[in-house]
Amino acid sequence: MSDKPVNLNRVRKDKARAAKKARAEENSLKFGRSKAEISLDQARTSRAAQILDAHRRAPVAKSADKGDDTSDAPSDEGERDP
Repeated sequence: MSDKPVNLNRVRKDKARAAKKARAEENSLKFGRSKAEISLDQARTSRAAQILDAHRRAPVAKSADKGDDTSDAPSDEGERDP
């Protein structure tokens, strides 16, 4: 026999750890995505964001003279033709 006593808690935990790792690898094969699929998804998301940003409307510049209306459209406050 060996000179050292066997720690049963350590054996139990090591066995549980190995089973958990085996189950994780099995699930990654069953449900996981490959590196190529992940990078393709990231590229598509990035491209969609670029297209969306490219179609964004530019903000309208506000004039410094807010009270001065130079348009020819009739205003609601002024005279109207009957």
